[in-house]
Amino acid sequence: MSALPEVLERFRRAPEVLAVVLTGVFGDEIDFTPAPGKWSIRQIIAHLADSEMVGAHRFRQVIAENNPTLVAFDQNAWAQNLDYARRLPKNSLDTFRRVRAENYELLKALPESTYERGGTHTERGPLTLRQLLDTYAEHAESHARQVQTIREEYKKAKGNK
Repeated sequence: MSALPEVLERFRRAPEVLAVVLTGVFGDEIDFTPAPGKWSIRQIIAHLADSEMVGAHRFRQVIAENNPTLVAFDQNAWAQNLDYARRLPKNSLDTFRRVRAENYELLKALPESTYERGGTHTERGPLTLRQLLDTYAEHAESHARQVQTIREEYKKAKGNK
C-alpha cells in the first residue's frame, strides 16, 4: 500500500489526468462504444461525476459516524435511469472536478489516525476510510485508462491509426 500523502496526491490529480485524456475529444468520438453493452466516453464521465458524489457521502459518513452502513448502488441502473447517454460531458467533468476538490480538501486535513475509521459496505463488507480513499483514487485512474483505450479503438474503427 502506498503512503498516505502519495495516495492523496493521486486522488487530487485525477481530474487533471482525466482532462488530459479527454483533450481533443469531439463529435462522434464522445459517444463511440467499442462493443455492445460498453459505455461511451460521455457515459464514463457522467459515471465518474455521480460516483464522486457517492464517495463524498461515504467519506463523510465514515469520518462523522460510528461504523455507518455504506449502501451500494447499481451503476448500470444509474447509467440508464439518469440518462448518462445524454449528459453533457463538460458539466459532468466540472462536477467531478468540483466534488473531487471538496473531497480532497476534507481528506487532506485529517489526522492519519482518522483513516483507520470504518464503515460496512452492503456488498464489500468492512471498509476503512483509507480503503475508500485507495478505491476512489484507483477508480478515476482506471476510467482515465479506459477512456484512452476507447479513443484508440475509435481511431482504429475510423481508419485513423
